[in-house]
Amino acid sequence: MKLNRRTALKTAAATAAGISLAAVTSQAQMAKKKANPKYRIKNGRIKQSIMGWTFNPMPTPELAKLCKDVGLVAMEGISRNHYPLVRELGMDVSLVGSHSFKKGPVDPTNRDECIKKLTDAIEFCAESGYKRVITFTGMKADGIDDAQAEKNCITLWKKVLPLAEKNKITLCLEHLNSRDDTHPMKGHPGYFGDDVDHCAKMIEKIGSPSFKLLFDVYHVQIMNGDVIRRIREYKDIIGHYHTAGNPGRAELDDTQEINYPAVMRAIVETGYDGYVAQEFIPTWQDKSLALRHAAEVCDV
Repeated sequence: MKLNRRTALKTAAATAAGISLAAVTSQAQMAKKKANPKYRIKNGRIKQSIMGWTFNPMPTPELAKLCKDVGLVAMEGISRNHYPLVRELGMDVSLVGSHSFKKGPVDPTNRDECIKKLTDAIEFCAESGYKRVITFTGMKADGIDDAQAEKNCITLWKKVLPLAEKNKITLCLEHLNSRDDTHPMKGHPGYFGDDVDHCAKMIEKIGSPSFKLLFDVYHVQIMNGDVIRRIREYKDIIGHYHTAGNPGRAELDDTQEINYPAVMRAIVETGYDGYVAQEFIPTWQDKSLALRHAAEVCDV
């Protein structure tokens, strides 16, 4: 089919318009002033969720309705009391809690509590239809060297993994940064699993399809960097993602350093089909706008 000059010009204009629209969506370090107060997720190639605790003191029911309106498809980090509402709104629970990041399997005095809470979470997921449970290494303990700490962790996880495997539930080990000491939830000095490469090695030693890495982009950027290369390197053992701007664990805007659209495209390219949960702590007065902004930045 031959194209006349007018048709060719129209095609070129349409292409240019498409490029322009693409440029507006998912901009790296998109400034607050460009945030769209009506933005709703359009592409959906990234299944976006939210860690609910970060939006406190916004009531969870209000946050759930906001998430639904923005186009998020899941929530986590909220009380189980709110799970029925999340389901009623047509969303999933992307990650179920267990023991705390402070009291983990590094220290054998936490053994019984960790096993109990992990077992409870796995059984709850099996009964409720959820697929992922979070776990942590815990904080370093006096008198326990790194080799013994690793052994303690692996031994405990192997105790609960048969139950997880039987029910097709994935335990997701979260790597946390130990560098930021400015806020109790921005960094965790003393956390044993603060090297993402070491976390990956422990996961590989366990060798279970039900034990994977929770790749928190914010924490990885602080402790290890080279985020996109690590996403590609560890794609086969990554079971979940978290986001936040760095420094400060705030919005994904032009005051932080991580190129989130590029990170999200890298995640998509690996074939990952799980959830990416927003876990930034809003600093903007309009928290709804902050969530819409982050959703747009990650909607590649």
